[in-house]
Amino acid sequence: MRSSRLPFALENGAISVPAQGKILVLAPREEDDLSALPKARLTVVQGFRPDYDAFVARGYEVLADLPQDAPGSYAAALVCLPRAKAQARGLLAAAARLVAEDGLILVDGQKTNGIDSVLRDLRQRLTVQDPVSKAHGKLFAFRAGQDSLHDWTARPLTLEGGFQTVPGIFSADGPDRGSALLAAALPQKLSGVVVDLGAGWGYLSAAALERPAIRSLHLVEADAAALACARRNVTDPRAQFHWADATSFRPDRPVDAVICNPPFHTSRTADPQLGVAFLAAAARMLSPQGTLWMVANRHLPYDRPLAALFKECEDIGTDASFRVIRASKPVRAPR
Repeated sequence: MRSSRLPFALENGAISVPAQGKILVLAPREEDDLSALPKARLTVVQGFRPDYDAFVARGYEVLADLPQDAPGSYAAALVCLPRAKAQARGLLAAAARLVAEDGLILVDGQKTNGIDSVLRDLRQRLTVQDPVSKAHGKLFAFRAGQDSLHDWTARPLTLEGGFQTVPGIFSADGPDRGSALLAAALPQKLSGVVVDLGAGWGYLSAAALERPAIRSLHLVEADAAALACARRNVTDPRAQFHWADATSFRPDRPVDAVICNPPFHTSRTADPQLGVAFLAAAARMLSPQGTLWMVANRHLPYDRPLAALFKECEDIGTDASFRVIRASKPVRAPR
């Protein structure tokens, strides 16, 4: 992990950061330890709200999106490699644009996130320092100015129906099968105040807003890039947008319905408790007669949590991989 590779490389002289100037850190995660770098000179860019909040709490300067500074404004950059290849290339292109001529760009990532592939691709274009290999990953560096990497810049994707996405967000290539199944199962009489919990780029919200009886629909999404796409994709005036952690979001007053395709991965490993946290959040925000409409992979163990959280639960649609579930009348904890 970065918490071991970065200090190891700095301590043994494999890499060094410039003595002066701002340092850009792109896409670190909450568990990443950046203490080996000079905190006062760092600008952290992280659009996932829980990670953003964690770095703010530690006293870092944090941005939700790439800075709008002029090219060459930073003395160095650390790119924390994400799994999506197009997103990773986009971050490297941004670093090459924002770091001054001959400034150092560090790239750190796990093998499971494609660090070897990125290293190989970069070596075909420019001079790369020998990597530091440790903890199932690699850290290496190259100098800005050898190649702008402008052709790696992340470009928006336009999907069928005119929806727009960007690389790296969930289901960037099109609606996932579960969301499409849930959208088709939503009742035509869906009404009142609705929350789309984990709204992504807005596919489910756009489908729900075809129901005229909905008074307002709140899109709650932790990924700032996905929410920015949702703002472009959902232009209905009834839509309201919230950059927030869905598991802790609280609306101003109880709502009539929640629609949800809860995530169940925090990394490559499945974590059903993340989905359970979404279900608990939905139950908290619903009115006593409110209803959760959700879709879930068939293998996920949600039956017990749903039975504990709602008085009524039923499957209203299935296919080989997914269940669509209607859960209503949330159970209120005793006061």
